[in-house]
Amino acid sequence: MDAKGAALASVKRNEADLISLSHLIHSHPEVRWEEERACAWTAEALDTRGFEVESGYCGMPTAFAARAGSGPLHIAICAEYDALPEIGHACGHNIIAAAAVGAGLALAPLVDDVGLTVTVLGTPAEEGGGGKVLMLERGAFDDVHAALMVHPGPVECLEPAVRAVAHFDVFYTGRESHAAAAPERGVNAADALVVAQSAIGLLRQHLGASDQVHGFVMHGGDAANVVPAHTSGRWMVRSETMHGVEAVRARVERCFEAGALATGAALSIEDVSPAYTHMDHDAGLAAIYRTNAEDLGRSFPAGSSMTFSTDMGNVSLAVPSIHPLHRDRDGGAMNHQSEFAAACVGASADSAVVDGAVAMAWTAIDAATGPQRDRLLRRAG
Repeated sequence: MDAKGAALASVKRNEADLISLSHLIHSHPEVRWEEERACAWTAEALDTRGFEVESGYCGMPTAFAARAGSGPLHIAICAEYDALPEIGHACGHNIIAAAAVGAGLALAPLVDDVGLTVTVLGTPAEEGGGGKVLMLERGAFDDVHAALMVHPGPVECLEPAVRAVAHFDVFYTGRESHAAAAPERGVNAADALVVAQSAIGLLRQHLGASDQVHGFVMHGGDAANVVPAHTSGRWMVRSETMHGVEAVRARVERCFEAGALATGAALSIEDVSPAYTHMDHDAGLAAIYRTNAEDLGRSFPAGSSMTFSTDMGNVSLAVPSIHPLHRDRDGGAMNHQSEFAAACVGASADSAVVDGAVAMAWTAIDAATGPQRDRLLRRAG
């Protein structure tokens, strides 16, 4: 049996375990930096099965690195497993983790034959925490020649439109007072947030087509008869590049400053995580992945795309990377909807686990044995 046939057989042999892992993570959603069980379950699926696992990788309790082989071409397969507040695995990271495990298990017995080093990286806090950015800064990708991952979505898409994004919290501090007896003695921090949101709403008309601003109020006050002294919100600014993010953010921050100026409240702004860059999809790896996914019956219709942001963008600017989407057909929902969370343990989601695992394993094999190998090896480590 050739290497790709052996990889397919491995995924099929482990299919029940991979689907069980996906469902287990889905049934115990953990938000960014709190993915203790999901991290442990994902790492355990690789431990003692051809992988040496390092927990607490890069100084992060919910990150790990599982490595097999010592071949010249080093492929990293990224596993995400954090969930969203309230709506759980509505972005399908349970599928991502299981597919990464499946690809790793398929490749581990083949590393010597095809000349690979394979590392499955457990990458926490993709949902607004920037786990991969911190891992990149701490050297997790220094000796990696290519990075792969797959993601579920409402469409099949080889190269989604990944935008740069900044995440930040806004805080206003005013002064309490009795809202009926002495409102004039108060400084209304909630009014400051209302002024800012109104200004942002008006600003949107004058933003570029690829620019977006969105957020929510985290704290708006404590009692109706007390002038709110403390309010806060969480906001995101997106654009095609970091240069665009910086330009839009400067305008948005002036909207928050307007709220402070109008009310007399004090303003502070704090970054929630490192900024995420746009993604540079590696054309050579993407072409290999397309062929392999199509051999499994997948297709990537022309014009099919989806816009979002991910910390995999930062990785892609340092390491040749891919981040294709596989369609979850159950329910017709969009990521970050409760209906999508429900669909992420359906038959279509389970198929995405298996196909993603096989296609990534095949892509790693082709990268190690085909014409892309020399190009990838030339990448400075």
